Amino acid sequence: MEIASLWLELESVLTPVLAEFRARPTLRVEQKADATLLSEADEAVQGQIIRCIRAVDPDAVILGEEGAYGAGLLHGRGVSKRAWIIDPIDGTAQFVKSDGREFCSVVCLVEDRRPVAAFVLAPEIGPGRTPVCVRLTGPGDSIEVNGMPVDALTASGAYALSMTRSSGTPERVCEEELVASGYRLKTCTTSQTLDMVRACVDLESVTDPALEPFGLFYRERQKIWDGAAGLCLAYAAGLNVTDRDGRERTEIDIALDLPDPVFDSTLIASDPVAARIVVAASGR
Repeated sequence: MEIASLWLELESVLTPVLAEFRARPTLRVEQKADATLLSEADEAVQGQIIRCIRAVDPDAVILGEEGAYGAGLLHGRGVSKRAWIIDPIDGTAQFVKSDGREFCSVVCLVEDRRPVAAFVLAPEIGPGRTPVCVRLTGPGDSIEVNGMPVDALTASGAYALSMTRSSGTPERVCEEELVASGYRLKTCTTSQTLDMVRACVDLESVTDPALEPFGLFYRERQKIWDGAAGLCLAYAAGLNVTDRDGRERTEIDIALDLPDPVFDSTLIASDPVAARIVVAASGR
């Protein structure tokens, strides 16, 4: 199975599909039970991703966020050695706004519970709302941005931090301490996957307006669809990957045979100082 070719196929297929839905004057949009949004574009994009995956992996086990809507989708079933985890549009609330741009289509390949390959297509964050595509084809390979290998982030000053939390969620204990230590916090959610990408590699040079890097990404109650690809990139970047108590996460350590698999907490960081503040605060 040629992962690089699949990623290129997905990029070529999904870019015009997403553009076509964005050009529509209206979209069918509904609110799901968890208060997140589902649009007709989510359904169509998920169906297209499934078709592309099944063309190269006919017996694939696929877990997708819009599981109830994907024809032929194996959802909430036991996972053995290999699984594909997809989020057709991460950041649907941004997608359905004409001025929104921080949204992306996401695919992650998991083998033996370890995320090994990732695809993230953000079709409007480049100059003039052009696409930016982040790819990882397998263990030991470099992360690529628009086809070019890029270096992982290293701790080199006070980055902004992504500390996203659901609307209405109270401020965490660590947030005040991080601000007092000179960090700037992003707490409103756009696309969790894109925030995780920005904690792994620097996208400033390929985005307009420039999206600055994050020295840390932290999220509680993170759904598998929102986190798998970001974890994959974090492993490839050699970053610190733990839960809020500082326990190292070396693989997907939650059951995937649930209707809605959720990590209790996810922390990835290139800034060890910020990571220590988050972990220390979680114990209080």
